[in-house]
Amino acid sequence: MGSMTSGSGSETREGTSARKSALARPGTSPRPDISPRGAAPRKPSDPGASGRPGAQIRFGVDAVAARTLGDAVITDRLGSETGIGPDAVAGAETDADIRDGLYRGSWGMVTNDAARCAENAELLSRKALVDAGVPLTQLFSPEHGISRYGADGKAMDDDTDPVTGLPVCSLYGKTMRPPAEMLEPLSGVIFDIPDVGSRFYTYIWTLSHVMEACAEAGRPLVVLDRVNPVGGDLCAAEGPVLDVANCGSFLGRAPIPVRHSLTAGELARWLAAHWNLELDLIVVPVEGWRRTMHWPETGLPFVPTSPAMPSYESALCYPATCLFEATNLSAGRGTDMPFQQIGAPWLKLPEQWLAQTKGISIHKETLPDGEDAWLSDQLPGVRFREARFTPEDVPWKGEACRGIRLEVTDPAAFRPVRTGLALLTAIRQHHPESFRWKTYPTAANPTGEGHFERLIGVTDIRPILEEDPATLLRSLSGCLDASAWQKEAEPFLCYPK
Repeated sequence: MGSMTSGSGSETREGTSARKSALARPGTSPRPDISPRGAAPRKPSDPGASGRPGAQIRFGVDAVAARTLGDAVITDRLGSETGIGPDAVAGAETDADIRDGLYRGSWGMVTNDAARCAENAELLSRKALVDAGVPLTQLFSPEHGISRYGADGKAMDDDTDPVTGLPVCSLYGKTMRPPAEMLEPLSGVIFDIPDVGSRFYTYIWTLSHVMEACAEAGRPLVVLDRVNPVGGDLCAAEGPVLDVANCGSFLGRAPIPVRHSLTAGELARWLAAHWNLELDLIVVPVEGWRRTMHWPETGLPFVPTSPAMPSYESALCYPATCLFEATNLSAGRGTDMPFQQIGAPWLKLPEQWLAQTKGISIHKETLPDGEDAWLSDQLPGVRFREARFTPEDVPWKGEACRGIRLEVTDPAAFRPVRTGLALLTAIRQHHPESFRWKTYPTAANPTGEGHFERLIGVTDIRPILEEDPATLLRSLSGCLDASAWQKEAEPFLCYPK
């Protein structure tokens, strides 16, 4: 977003191809042969019994740290001299093939403190790799820095990692992508950062810049995959699909929906094909995960991924309530339930606006605890309760806010983007004198202009919301349809249902 420097690449990337990989340039470090080109064609493997809910989950980093890489490793060489597509190049690897590459040479790693081992949530993934003999020499960090606690949207400086002592190049500061001179001495780059499944969560776009840089430098990229905490059911994907030409930014650089339902590894495979990158891409998949599983079913503790993403519940509601960043309502930042509640000092009681919204039917019921809640058949899987909070972050820092809390009752049925737009429309409809759109300045978008369009991904929703909110509510199914995305993403999936 905005004017942040991104080296040789633009902030959005659509309809272009990366320069050819440097397969044998004089004066460059040779790439280790971590995945033979003659691998037999195969589909991504089904983990079988290990994928049952409740089975042990192992992230990609756990396999590398334990030196137990096996047949499930997926290799894509889209745009290389093989000239074959994603189904044909998902090749079986042996332990020796990968070990010969990952455990020698000199590797860079894109990571932060949220990346832990599944088998030991206290163990940072980069420390686990170093302990296992992976020769890391350079780290790169995304938004929020290596600690993952930098302020939202704040440019981060280069640093030194207090855990490994390695230099850290910030990819959310002076540059968005690894500089070519840093990649030159490296054998390749490893990416391991947890994502939360929303298009406007920026870690996946750091991945996209790293992919381009590795393609241009002729260096392989190894993605140590992790689960999508809000599930991988493509039927739950929600648009709008990003209009890159008009709304592309660091909140989205390729035409994917708001809720994409992919893991980082799967998204990397799709991006490599969509952009026709000449990239050696290796995905080390998660063991024991199925697409219908949400985070609680993994049995693992949720490690906060950024300052305002402390829980699975926040991640689940994020595609709904993050839209309010573009308004003068609080999305719960600076409270103990960020993105699970919205509010403002001027917001009326829920029964004065929520239950009277034109274009959607909402009714009240009294719960067993005696509190009232509001529900709608058109907004499945969630109920709304009155909330009162005083945020410690802008907007309304230190001021008492009245609002509503989202309480998800059925995660599989919950549609957060639909829910968020419905709430936004209802509030705009009933508070015309108080509701305002606002800017949201960040290092990637210094002016903060157009933040709502960058979040929702299209330009035509705000005018309809302003002029005819009831019509927008009635047409949500059409504008949020992601059926085309389901078909487009399917060839790149790594996990069974």
